[in-house]
Amino acid sequence: MGRRRGSELYRAPFPLYALQVDPSAGLLIAAGGGGAAKTGIKNGVHFLQLEQINGRLSASLLHSHDTETRATMNLALAGNILAAGQDAHCQLLRFQIRQQKRKNKAGKAGSKEQGPRQRKGAAPAEKSGAETHQEEIEFSVENLQAVQTDFSTDPLQKVVCFNHDSTLLATGGTDGYVRVWKVPTLEKVLEFRAHEGEIEDLALGPDGKLVTVGWDLKASVWQKDQLVTQLHWQENGPTFSNTPYRYQACSESGTFLGLGTVTGSVAIYIAFSLQRLYYVKEAHGIVVTDVAFLPEKGRGPELLGSQETALFSVAVDSRCQLHLLPSRRSVPIWLLLLLCVGLIVMTILLLQRAFPAFL
Repeated sequence: MGRRRGSELYRAPFPLYALQVDPSAGLLIAAGGGGAAKTGIKNGVHFLQLEQINGRLSASLLHSHDTETRATMNLALAGNILAAGQDAHCQLLRFQIRQQKRKNKAGKAGSKEQGPRQRKGAAPAEKSGAETHQEEIEFSVENLQAVQTDFSTDPLQKVVCFNHDSTLLATGGTDGYVRVWKVPTLEKVLEFRAHEGEIEDLALGPDGKLVTVGWDLKASVWQKDQLVTQLHWQENGPTFSNTPYRYQACSESGTFLGLGTVTGSVAIYIAFSLQRLYYVKEAHGIVVTDVAFLPEKGRGPELLGSQETALFSVAVDSRCQLHLLPSRRSVPIWLLLLLCVGLIVMTILLLQRAFPAFL
C-alpha cells in the first residue's frame, strides 16, 4: 500500500466537532465552535455544497448559520431537520433550499452590485440591457424546539440520533441517562439510566430496540427501558490484554467502516473482514472528532464519480478532509466472466484432443 494523503476540502473559522451528509441535496454539514468562552472564536453550522468540478469532488460554502454562544458538538440528520447537541441541550433546526429563476437586465460593465449566490454556469449577458435568466439559491435555517437533555453536575449532550421514520430522537450524555423525544415537539416519552457514567454512542433500530455504549465498558441492547442483552469488554472482549478497553461506537451495517483516531489518523476498512484499505497517519495531527461517508444514494453516485467510496473527516484543527478510495475493480466483471468462460471452453477442447477416446 503506497503512501496516501487526505486532501483538505474546507477550512472553517472554528474547531469542527460534528459532520453530516445530505445526499439528496448534495450537502456536507459541518458544525462546531469555540463555545461560550470570550475568545473571539465563533460558533456555527456551515452548509457546504458538494460538486464535481473537472473530475474532482469539491465543496463551497453555501450558508453559515450562527449558533451564538453554543458550539455544536454532535449532529443527527432526518430529511431537512437537524438535531444539534449544544452544551446540555438539543436544538432542532430546519433548513430549506429554494431555487428560483429571476429575469433581470444586465447592468453596465464593471458594476459591483452583488445579489444572492448564483449557480455556476450562468451565462453572462452579451450586451448591455439584454434580458437574462439567472438561477438563484435561497437558503434559510430556522430554529425549532430546544430542550435540556443532560442533567449531570457538568452537563453535556454527547450523542443524538433519529429513529428510522424520524418520529423520535434519542439523546445521551454525561449523566448516563437515555432520553427519547417526539419530533418535532421534543416531548419526552422515555427516560432511564443506561450506564454508570457517560454514554458514548447510541442507535435506534427499526424494531424499536436501542443500542447504547458507555464509559462503564458495557454495550447494551434495550427494549424501551428493559435490558435485553449486554456485553462487557473484560468478559466478552479479547483476553490477551489487561488494558481496560471500552466500546466506543454503534455503527450501521454497510460495506465500509470509517475510523478516526485521537492522534489524527484516518482509516477505511472492509466492514465484514476489517481488512484495511486506506490509512493516513496523522491526517489532522490532532483528535478526529467525526467521520462520515458519502452515501450511495441521491446524488452520491454522481458525486463519487469513479471512486469506490468517499470519507469525510473533521477535527479540532478546523479542517474538513476528503479521503477517496479508488475503485478496486480494475477489470470489469463482465470481462472477467467472459475470460472464465473462454478458459473453460479451451480446457474442454484440449482435453478432447488429448483424450479423444474418453470424451
